[in-house]
Amino acid sequence: MKHICKKLVSAILLIIISSSCFGQTNEIEISFIGNAGFYMTDGNREIYFDFPYKSGAYGYMTYNEAELNKIKDSSIFIFTHKHADHYSKKIVKKLKGKVYAGRNRKKINKLEKDIPDFKIKSYKTKHRFSFKHYSYVIEWHGKKLFVSGDTEHPETIGMIKNIDFAFIPTWILFYAKEKNINVDAKTKVLYHLHPNEEIEEKKSEDFIIFDKQGMNIKIPY
Repeated sequence: MKHICKKLVSAILLIIISSSCFGQTNEIEISFIGNAGFYMTDGNREIYFDFPYKSGAYGYMTYNEAELNKIKDSSIFIFTHKHADHYSKKIVKKLKGKVYAGRNRKKINKLEKDIPDFKIKSYKTKHRFSFKHYSYVIEWHGKKLFVSGDTEHPETIGMIKNIDFAFIPTWILFYAKEKNINVDAKTKVLYHLHPNEEIEEKKSEDFIIFDKQGMNIKIPY
């Protein structure tokens, strides 16, 4: 009887271990929600940037309320600033996850202890309509991401080297070219497009254009 029990326990443990292995995808998945808002996960932690925002604010993108229903209580929310097309005070108040903004650097730095293999650095950047605007450099599982927000000034991203994915609005490229500033990113993800904005850059390995909600990026590590 004991022999049978041992075999049964071993079989159960093998199933659990196998399931855990299959659950580990070893990739960061990024899904575009709208404007500068996107969702990022490695299969264990869920992080949102500039979401939830006020749907349709200033004539920018609306989103389906189903996006709000997908949010898990353990999610983390990081905002570049609090304009309505990036942030909704009304919705954020109802969130059960942790909310962060760059102005509280000590608080946001604690994320490095909460999330395995994760580093974050906030940069105070200029946005002519906001006194408290921050851009971020994220390093997660060895991949470096730059999240721009609404800043019109390319000087900050120009100082950062070896970026894997840079999430930037098209005007950053324009001003960088105008000031002869190099954007050192393997892939530039253009987001927060103006309504009816036409993009000159073509979609390629170097350029991903977030012009359709639900677009997805998978980054193996």
